[in-house]
Amino acid sequence: MAPRKNAKGGGGHSSSSSSGSGSGSGSPSTGSSGSSSSPGARREAKHGGHRNGRRGGISGGSFFTWFMVIALLGVWTSVAVVWFDLVDYEEVLGKLGVYDADGDGDFDVDDAKVLLGLKERSTSEKTFPPEEAKPPAELEKQAPQEAEVQSAEHEGKEQIQSLLQESVHTEYETEDSYHMEETASQDHPNDVEEMLQEQESSDPSEAAREADEPQQGAEEATHQDYDEPVYEHSENEGIEVSDNAIEDSSIISEEINVPSMEEQQDTPPVKKKKPKLLNKFDKTVKAELDAAEKLRKRGKIEEAMNAFEELVRKYPQSPRARYGKAQCEDDLAEKRRSNEVLRRAIETYQEAASLPDAPTDLVKLSLKRRSERQQFLGHMRGSLLTLQRLVQLFPGDTTLKNDLGVGYLLMGDNDSAKKVYEEVLNVTPNDGFAKVHYGFILKAQNKIAESIPYLKEGIESGDPGTDDGRFYFHLGDAMQRVGNKEAYKWYELGHQRGHFASVWQRSLYNVNGLKAQPWWTPRETGYTELVKSLERNWKLIRDEGLMVMDKAKGLFLPEDENLREKGDWSQFTLWQQGRKNENACKGAPKTCALLEKFSETTGCRRGQIKYSIMHPGTHVWPHTGPTNCRLRMHLGLVIPKKGCKIRCANETRTWEEGKVLIFDDSFEHEVWQDASSFRLIFIVDVWHPELTPQQRRSLPAI
Repeated sequence: MAPRKNAKGGGGHSSSSSSGSGSGSGSPSTGSSGSSSSPGARREAKHGGHRNGRRGGISGGSFFTWFMVIALLGVWTSVAVVWFDLVDYEEVLGKLGVYDADGDGDFDVDDAKVLLGLKERSTSEKTFPPEEAKPPAELEKQAPQEAEVQSAEHEGKEQIQSLLQESVHTEYETEDSYHMEETASQDHPNDVEEMLQEQESSDPSEAAREADEPQQGAEEATHQDYDEPVYEHSENEGIEVSDNAIEDSSIISEEINVPSMEEQQDTPPVKKKKPKLLNKFDKTVKAELDAAEKLRKRGKIEEAMNAFEELVRKYPQSPRARYGKAQCEDDLAEKRRSNEVLRRAIETYQEAASLPDAPTDLVKLSLKRRSERQQFLGHMRGSLLTLQRLVQLFPGDTTLKNDLGVGYLLMGDNDSAKKVYEEVLNVTPNDGFAKVHYGFILKAQNKIAESIPYLKEGIESGDPGTDDGRFYFHLGDAMQRVGNKEAYKWYELGHQRGHFASVWQRSLYNVNGLKAQPWWTPRETGYTELVKSLERNWKLIRDEGLMVMDKAKGLFLPEDENLREKGDWSQFTLWQQGRKNENACKGAPKTCALLEKFSETTGCRRGQIKYSIMHPGTHVWPHTGPTNCRLRMHLGLVIPKKGCKIRCANETRTWEEGKVLIFDDSFEHEVWQDASSFRLIFIVDVWHPELTPQQRRSLPAI
C-alpha cells in the first residue's frame, strides 16, 4: 500500500494498533483515507501530529526551511573563517601529517583508505617523518606566543619589503661586477639541502670543459676547510688501518664531556615551529599549490615545474607559487647537473622573497637557500650580500649571524667573521657554533692557547655544526703545540665519531677504501719506473736545485702554512695541483723534462713537485696532509750525516742522498733539522695507486 501524503508535503504518521506496522514515514495506515477523519484529527495532521495526540516529526516545509538556514550559515561561516584568518590551516594540516600513510607528505583520501584497510601502505614512495604532536599543555602555552609572532610578522612586513626592494638591484649589480662563474664546480651535490662544494681557484678553461661531466659517485667523503680552496661538508668514513695506537689513546679523559652518539640519538629532538609559507591569498588557492607541491615531493620534477609555472602565470603575486618554482628549478639543476638551471633558481628565490605580502618565514627560507646556492656556484660575494641582507631583516636571529660569519670566512675575511662571532657570543655566550668558529679564527691568528677553550667548549656543547672534523683537528693540533697530551684523546674521539680514519691518519679530504699505511716501498706503489728514474738522475736534479739556490732571486719561498715551531724552511715549486709552473721550470729544465713522462705525478691534482730546503735549528710541528689520495716521495739531494730525521706515525727514518723514501702524508708526521748545515730534498707527490683513472680525472684539486 502506498504511503499517505498530506497537503503540505509533510510526512504525517499513523500508529494504529490494527495495522501492525511501525511508525515510519512510509508506514501503511488503516486511517489513511482522510475523508472520514474528524476536524481535530485534521488539525493534528496539518501540523504533522499523530491522531493519538503524540507530536510527530518535522513537516516537509519546516525541514526544507531549516535545511536552507543551516546551509547558509555554513557558507557564511566558511567565508568568515577564510576572510578573517580564524584557522591556521598550516598548523592543522601539519598535525594531520601524523596520519600520512602513503608517504606524500600530507593527509588525503589515499591516507584515509590506508588507515581504513582499503588500500595497502606504499613501500616504494619516499616517506617523510611526521612531526610529533604537542601535548595540550604545550599547545596552550604556544597559543599566545604564536599570536605575538603573527602580530610582529604583520608589523614588520612593510620594513622587510622595503629592504628587499632596495636590495634587488644593488645585489645583482654587485654580482655582475664580481665574475666568479668560471669557478663553478663540475659536480652538482647529491644532497641539494646540505652540500656546499666549490673550488674558487680552479682554472677557467678547465671548469668550462668539465662543467657538464657527470659526478663521480659518492666515492669521496670530503670535508670543508676554510684554509683550502674548497668548502665541503664532511662525511669521512672510517678506513681500516693497521694502526699502532699510542699509549692510553683509546681512553677518553673524564674532562671530555662530548655527548656520545647514542646519547644524541636518545635525546628527543627539539620541536621546531613549522614555517608559515602561505599569505591570505595563497590560502585561497592552497589546493592548487598543494597539488603542485605533491608532484615535487614525489620526484616528478618536470611535472611540478610545469604546475608551478602555470600557477605563477595565473597568480603572479603569489609568493608560495614563486617559491615552489624556485625549489623545482633547484631540484631540476641537481637532476640535470646544470649550473644554468641553478642560476635561474637563485634568481627565482630572490623574486619570491621580494613579492609584496611574502610571509616572513618564506622570505627567510628563500634568501637562506639563495645564499647556499650562490656559495655552491662560487658566487661568494653575492652570497655574502644575501647573508648581510638576512641579518638586516632578522637582526635577532643568531643562526643567521653564524651563517654570516661563515660567509666572511669563505671570503677570507677572518677579521669581519671574528667581529660577527664576538657579537653572537656577547648575546648568547653558550652558542657552540659561534665558539668553535671563533676558536678556529683565533688559531688561524696563531693565538694557540686562546683558541683551545673555545674549540673545546664548542665541541662539548653538542650544538648543530660543532661535531665537525675540522674542529677536532684544530683543537688537537693546538693542544699538541702547547704540550697538552689530551690532544690524542680528542683525535681518538674524532676517530670514533668517524671524522678521522685513525688517531694517526687525520686527513679530511678522503676517498674511502684506499690502502692505508704510513710507509710504502716502491714495489707496493707500482711506480717503480718513476723511482728508478729519480734515483738514477738524482745528481742532475740536485745540481739544478743548487743552481736555483745560488741565483738568490727569491725563487725559494718560505713555508707559509704555519707548520714550523722554529727555524728556516723554504720551497721551490715546479708543479702545483697538476699544473706546470713554466717560469719555475726554466730554472730546472732538465728535471722538468725528466718528469714529463710520468703522469702519475705531473697529473696529480692533489699534490706538488718541489725542492725543499731546511736549515739547521728547524722543527716542523706534527701535522697531517689534507688527503689520503696521494703518496709522497722524498728524494735525498743534500743530506747532513747527522741531525736530520722524519717521523711518520710512530716510526722515524732518515734520508739518504740519491735514495727515495715513500710515505703517506695523510698520517701524522714530524721533521727535525738539528744538523750543522742545510738539508735539500726533492718532493714528488703521486696519486694513490688504488685510485681509478676516472677518480684521478674527476677528483677536485687540492
